[in-house]
Amino acid sequence: MTKIKNELIKIIPLGGVGEIGKNMYVVEVDSEIFVIDAGLMFPENEMLGIDIVIPDTTWLEDQQDRIKGIFLTHGHEDAIGALPYILQKIKAPVYGSRLTIALAREKMKEYGMKTNVQFNTIKSNSKLRFDGVTVSFFHTTHSIPDSLGVCIHTSEGRIVHTGDFKFDQAATGLYRSEIGKMASMGDAGVLCLLSDSTEAEHPGFTPSESVTALELSNAFHAAPGRIIVACFASNFIRIQQALNAAAENGRKVAIVGKSIEKGFEIALKLGYISVEDKELIIPAKQISKYDDQQIVIISTGTMGEPFEALKKMAGKNHKDVSIKKGDTVLIAATPSAGLETVMAKTIDSLYRAGAVVSSTKRKVHVSGHGSQEDLKLMLNLMRPKYFIPIQGEYRMLISHSKLAQEIGMSKEQIFIPGKGEVIEYKNGKMSAGNRVTAGNVLIDGIGVGDVGNIVLRDRKLLSQDGIFTVVVTLDKKNKKIASGPEIISRGFVYVRESEQLIEESANIVRKIVEETVSADAFDWSSIKQDIRDKLNHFLYEKTKRRPMILPIIMEV
Repeated sequence: MTKIKNELIKIIPLGGVGEIGKNMYVVEVDSEIFVIDAGLMFPENEMLGIDIVIPDTTWLEDQQDRIKGIFLTHGHEDAIGALPYILQKIKAPVYGSRLTIALAREKMKEYGMKTNVQFNTIKSNSKLRFDGVTVSFFHTTHSIPDSLGVCIHTSEGRIVHTGDFKFDQAATGLYRSEIGKMASMGDAGVLCLLSDSTEAEHPGFTPSESVTALELSNAFHAAPGRIIVACFASNFIRIQQALNAAAENGRKVAIVGKSIEKGFEIALKLGYISVEDKELIIPAKQISKYDDQQIVIISTGTMGEPFEALKKMAGKNHKDVSIKKGDTVLIAATPSAGLETVMAKTIDSLYRAGAVVSSTKRKVHVSGHGSQEDLKLMLNLMRPKYFIPIQGEYRMLISHSKLAQEIGMSKEQIFIPGKGEVIEYKNGKMSAGNRVTAGNVLIDGIGVGDVGNIVLRDRKLLSQDGIFTVVVTLDKKNKKIASGPEIISRGFVYVRESEQLIEESANIVRKIVEETVSADAFDWSSIKQDIRDKLNHFLYEKTKRRPMILPIIMEV
């Protein structure tokens, strides 16, 4: 605990509650603000055309001078993916482990974001002292090495953020949890625990990575032809296991996919991935020089997810690899929310292309997040006075809160905040307070936040019933139509097969325009609105569809 008496403590999730990804949590201690993680989220199904989603940092931008740092728990996209955008608006030092900082630097470079950022590398035994608090760290087991939990020491007790974690008794070296340190924190007194809820609905312990290593090796041994291992680009433990299995079975490995190539290069250079035989790795362009039974391809796609790349391979549209009869595809990844259908269709297309797919037959993937017994163990180690489940959809947060009650916590000790909701500790009591600005910022191409609800609504409307464009040219001086109405339909009806509908629509528009321009005074907006209203009614009556009607009126 700190010697300075802390008067007011606030915990504010700006993302990562009620959703998977987009993790960002604020701990405010008196006048100091500490930000934990700055992640992105893949778009939901209704976010048509959106590339990624990041947290809304409007409130943080207004508190610029009070931000002491952004603390990164690990190097996955859900923890570091939003950094290139957020650091354009917020000037704050960034703290993280050696690998996490290396990946964060590469992320900035990849997006071409040129900004002066103070990156600070910390270790699990580092202690950072600020005016009112001390910040320390502890190692956790996750699917990427150098994962850390964050502990903020206040005079009222510790505020602990677990980061992504599970407990794996077979974990070694870079992946081992510091369970003793966690227990010591619990003994010293934890005011509030913020804990990962991703697998809170799954009973038992998350299976050990040692099970996956064995299954991968067996799968490699049994495969008659090429092996394609599809995983997330930053799942370094799975990449290492695939390399080990390839070496055991006398196969060469090609790393395919821009994001996985870059991440692999960084991890290899820093010693987080080991390759004993330098000839094990071959360039993708040399795959054809080897017999099929000698080849392993480790692959991922855009944004580091594997399903898009597999789909291209199955459709023979991938620049390096096409699926052929005799290939074995090992899907070592769990689809993100909304990608389940994509995964199912991808597997179907892989089978059509002649591959054998092992996604459920063999245990070639386990989660990097703790299941119910892991979560109970963390709660028992920390023994917090208050508990906030984080990092999960709402049902997962509820499930995690029930686990806390099972080990003896009362409902009054548990808070499930929404995005932007302030959980405040003052005068010895924690309570839900006001809200700050929070939500989604949508990234579409190079546009940041310029696509909002209205644009998404229009995209949804266009995707459902198409567009119906009406072009009319007026001779305003002689008060008559110079040309048109010309009608263009896209995604609504095929014009050549709907000539009568198009002709009747043109007559309706012609009548509206002729009646309006014959009057002494008229304005363009009233003509357009009249066209929209009458055409909308007519087209719905004839087709039971409501296309977006776009009147264009020109003047000669």
